[in-house]
Amino acid sequence: MQEFLNKWGEAAYTTSGFFWMALWAFALGYVISSMIQVFVTEKKMQQTMGEEESKGLLLGTFFGFISSSCSFAALASTKSLFKKGASFVSSIAFLLASTNLVIELGIIISIFLGWQFVVGEYVGGILLILISWLLIRIINPKKLIENARKKLDDEDDDEENSDKSWKKKMKSETSWAKVAQQYGMEWKMVWKDVTVGFTIAGIVAAFVPDSFFETLFINSGQGKTEFGFFTILEHIIVGPVAAFITFIGSMGNIPLAALLFGKGVSFAGVMAFIFSDLVVFPILRINAKYYGWKMSFFILFLLFASLIGASLTLHYCFDLFNILPDPSQVKIQDAEYFAIDYTFWLNMAFLAISGFLIYLGFFKRDDVMFMKEMAPKSKVLENTLKYLAFACYLWIVGGLIIKFFVN
Repeated sequence: MQEFLNKWGEAAYTTSGFFWMALWAFALGYVISSMIQVFVTEKKMQQTMGEEESKGLLLGTFFGFISSSCSFAALASTKSLFKKGASFVSSIAFLLASTNLVIELGIIISIFLGWQFVVGEYVGGILLILISWLLIRIINPKKLIENARKKLDDEDDDEENSDKSWKKKMKSETSWAKVAQQYGMEWKMVWKDVTVGFTIAGIVAAFVPDSFFETLFINSGQGKTEFGFFTILEHIIVGPVAAFITFIGSMGNIPLAALLFGKGVSFAGVMAFIFSDLVVFPILRINAKYYGWKMSFFILFLLFASLIGASLTLHYCFDLFNILPDPSQVKIQDAEYFAIDYTFWLNMAFLAISGFLIYLGFFKRDDVMFMKEMAPKSKVLENTLKYLAFACYLWIVGGLIIKFFVN
């Protein structure tokens, strides 16, 4: 019993430390993301992208990068762009860029995993797009694309009316109130996923033995740095399975990715785990609602095949240049989370910024309503996540009480 209480306290402390390490990074990323989503409209993006494939691929990637957002917002934006005439290739490029070439995700990865994984995230995001484009060119699914467009044509179209330039918007208090509201919506979209993901990571760190990971990911283990091809391939395939089991987005999964790497999972396997937020069942279901089941399964195949190709390419390219990261560099379990250091001061600064944005968006300008379109989430899943998140808070508070006041 005493051992369980000790581990409970350690798990809660580790989770709290993860939150504290990542707080300023979340805030910075969502401030930038909210500004871009208000000042760069979807209508302007579509008009620029057009239907030309090569131009659309580049512009879809660029606009996806600057529109970085959660998977559900990205799905809705992708659907809207595709419906308004963007090519299928450019729409897929936009989807992959807006979920993988993500500013806030890169900052979180740098904190928990280091610069090699940040490079892997951004280079891998481009590889995902290029491999998807190549597969689309080879398979040429014209009939699927036509049927998907027909299905979308039956929906009501909700056009944006704002033709203001971004320069005029930057000078408008109303636009900044919209930025503040979008910032609040960004947190509303991810708080459950982040809470559950970080709590799972703390529990795994304290309770799950290394032998479990060595069984799940063959030939893994602390100190392992050399892997054969089939071992790497197994890690890449199992990574998305592990992501599916946690059923949370990539932002919430980063601490768990760091733990996997520290436990000896290959670089490629961890990258596949991070890339997996678009190959889980909720995404499959939403794509089916938009485009039909055949197209949804084709997109799943496309993304999963691209994920395998990108992860393998990254691993062997990094190995060739002798820059594969060392698992010993990941020491998040032993970190001194709450020291008075740069993390503390950055958190204080962004808590103040967050407070001002909440005041501006929800108290000073309550006449402004701004809402980006979201993909339809499962109510059952969302309610499950909500109650799990509340249970996580009870678990954390209870564990901290045990750690500091009971033991």
